[in-house]
Amino acid sequence: MSKHLDLPTIQDQTAFNLDRWDEVCADPVWAGFDGKIETDTYGQVIMNYPAEFAHGGKQSDLVVLLRQHLPHGKVTVECPISTSEGVKVADVVWVSEKRLLKIGGRKALTAAPEICVEVLSPSNKRGEIEGKLALYFEAGAREVWICEQTGKLRFFLKKAPKTDAGASSLCPAMPAQVES
Repeated sequence: MSKHLDLPTIQDQTAFNLDRWDEVCADPVWAGFDGKIETDTYGQVIMNYPAEFAHGGKQSDLVVLLRQHLPHGKVTVECPISTSEGVKVADVVWVSEKRLLKIGGRKALTAAPEICVEVLSPSNKRGEIEGKLALYFEAGAREVWICEQTGKLRFFLKKAPKTDAGASSLCPAMPAQVES
């Protein structure tokens, strides 16, 4: 076997992710899929379990609270974000208008919004969520929040990404508990 394989390499992960995400979104195979999809580093589709009712309820509660406490910016759910390991989909995000002008414009964002939130489901595993937390920070998030199944919010800040800060620095009025 030769020292080098005659296969293309990914020169620009973000450009690759955005192009691949456009293809995935245009593919009718995925239009009717009930679960959430993401991609890995090589653009392969990762299928996740469909969300349960309580998951969507927590997302909705978080959207209301974020709009109430951070009115200047955009709040959305199921937000695709280009990361160094493919496109990951945050359950809820808040992005300032200024940052959105820099990272928006495609079907997936080119970097992470200031706040990314993951709402935990019974199928989530520790390494999966810790990995997403690290990817969101690497992609530019300033805070990553984890909403536990009980509705308890845990706040992780970029300056100490492995320690629950107890509160958000961008949204200090955010309660530590949402409806469960």
